[in-house]
Amino acid sequence: MRVTRITGLALGTVAGLAMLGMQPAPADAQQRFVTIGTGGVTGVYYPTGGAICRLVNQGRQDHGIRCSAESTAGSVFNLNSLREGELDFGVVQSDWQYHSYNGSGPFEDQGPHDDLRAVFSIHPEPFTVVVRPDVEAENFEEVKGLRVNVGNPGSGQRGTVERLMEEYGWTMDDFALASELPSREQSASLCDNRIDVVLFTVGHPSGSIQEPIATCDARLINVEGDVVDELVEANPYYFHATLPEGMYPGQDTEIRTFGVGATFVTTADVPEDAVYALVKSVFDNFSTFKGLHPAFDVLEMETMVEEGLTAPLHPGARRYYEEEGLL
Repeated sequence: MRVTRITGLALGTVAGLAMLGMQPAPADAQQRFVTIGTGGVTGVYYPTGGAICRLVNQGRQDHGIRCSAESTAGSVFNLNSLREGELDFGVVQSDWQYHSYNGSGPFEDQGPHDDLRAVFSIHPEPFTVVVRPDVEAENFEEVKGLRVNVGNPGSGQRGTVERLMEEYGWTMDDFALASELPSREQSASLCDNRIDVVLFTVGHPSGSIQEPIATCDARLINVEGDVVDELVEANPYYFHATLPEGMYPGQDTEIRTFGVGATFVTTADVPEDAVYALVKSVFDNFSTFKGLHPAFDVLEMETMVEEGLTAPLHPGARRYYEEEGLL
């Protein structure tokens, strides 16, 4: 049984990072434009896309690629947009990468996306349950009957919630309220007593989690038990995870949960040289990349080229990894 432990460190910000990936290109360069689909602006996906674009754009005089990151509804939206050719790259949860490539889960009606290609994995994303201070629940099983934010449709957050509910045999009717707020609105709603619980799949440390803890003494609870154990054992894209004591203010015990990984994907239609240049931009500047967000602190090159990747590697990514001895 694999357990990922999320290390804690001072929470930083990457304000305007995506915009750094949108500087004007040199007039004499032959430019190729690529777009990365990310997630909500308060999550980790958006600064992740911005961090990648920042490194790509720093070298665009050499490779001629200009990169921009777009805020989107999240994993499922990004995967659908990749399928339709509306994005070049996307940050997506590892479970939804699996389902899109295999045509399962929310992609069953569309069928397998045979042209989906993996590039690398990024940070772990534990399934995180945040409750108001007056909620007595200590484990996920106890949120039944409460007012819960399940996430906006099209997000990986929402998809993971629905998958876990399926294992428990729950429906949305088992909650007093099942709100569909995007991640940017859920913290204020929790502190304003409009909801009792936030269910969120996110990299840590996260400003979206720290905000309600600092504002209204919200707290984290465990997600564990036989149902969770069986879910993890049956699916290669899930793993057990632990948030250590002290990750957030007032958190005096470790939090046990499960999670997925954030992954970076593209399609077979994106040229090999473009993917190669993007991967090279990130991995040749790996120390810089890790310093661009606290959630990247746990990253290791060797695991990024294998872990959580259920679609075939894009040839451009494979070429770089083989040249560098990572495969």
